[in-house]
Amino acid sequence: MVAADVGLLSFSARIPSLSPPPPPPPPPPRLRFPLNKFKPLSMASMSEDPIREWILTEGKANKITGIRPIGGGCINRASRYDTDIGSFFVKTNRSIGESMFEGEALGLNAMFETRSIRVPKPFKVGPLPTGGSYIIMEFIEFGASRGSQSALGRKLAEMHKAGKSVKGFGFDVDNTIGSTPQINTWTSDWIEFYGVHRLGYQLELVKQQYGDSLIYEKGQRLVKNMAPLFDGAVIEPCLLHGDLWSGNISSDKTGEPVILDPACYYGHNEAEFGMSWCAGFGGSFYTAYFEVMPKQDGLEERRDLYLLYHYLNHYNLFGSGYRSSAMSIIDDYLRILKS
Repeated sequence: MVAADVGLLSFSARIPSLSPPPPPPPPPPRLRFPLNKFKPLSMASMSEDPIREWILTEGKANKITGIRPIGGGCINRASRYDTDIGSFFVKTNRSIGESMFEGEALGLNAMFETRSIRVPKPFKVGPLPTGGSYIIMEFIEFGASRGSQSALGRKLAEMHKAGKSVKGFGFDVDNTIGSTPQINTWTSDWIEFYGVHRLGYQLELVKQQYGDSLIYEKGQRLVKNMAPLFDGAVIEPCLLHGDLWSGNISSDKTGEPVILDPACYYGHNEAEFGMSWCAGFGGSFYTAYFEVMPKQDGLEERRDLYLLYHYLNHYNLFGSGYRSSAMSIIDDYLRILKS
């Protein structure tokens, strides 16, 4: 998919829904995260089939009646395990260790604890005996549609309002955005966090992968000069889903919104709209959201800054088709900021 051009100051409640991104290249080498940064969920024993073992012991099922593949993302394999007491949702990855799923589980738990929007409850993370890892979580039967836009906006705002951190901006562990590592080192200042651990990190990857020194140098100029875009904004560290596009949004059988596959961290709530170019948010979504979380001064001027992180990530994941959109945003900001 070639992303649509983005108008810098034209924040609209009716942002068109684009097709999901194209499939990425083959899975990257095994990611390595500092496991000593957090207390992991209990690890599965290295049995021949740790998924089956957990379901039939700690999961309290007496028998597994069926296993079937279901639609998953482009990075992991997803399966539904049916049992005599209900179903479980299982994701596996044969090339990446537990750290990726540990980050997902901690994010799901953090969102679950806000008691706001519905997310699948994670149960178990562990290694596969032949390499790779798995996560077992609650299976949610989805409804026929994505549900109400206004309900999604309201529930998401309730999560942002309830999920606050006294540690600053970041998260207890590094996690992934797609398959790209996402650095979540706790930082007291949002502009520093976003500049270093979001835009700066992606720019470094672009330079390493593609040797693109032009976008790197211009992007770093933007990072150094973007502070005026936040003048007048009151920024609190809110719990963010972090990767909210249409593929990660659904509804349950009652019509209540469900969000899944997070890349959680605590950040400026406006950053949650960074994937709006392929999330399909409509006018009723934004109206309901801002009734709970009032709009901040300067939101329109910052909107494309939050799109930029995801355009850069798509450039890193899927190739140069996203370069022009990222470069256009950078050039527009450099012109406006006279940098």
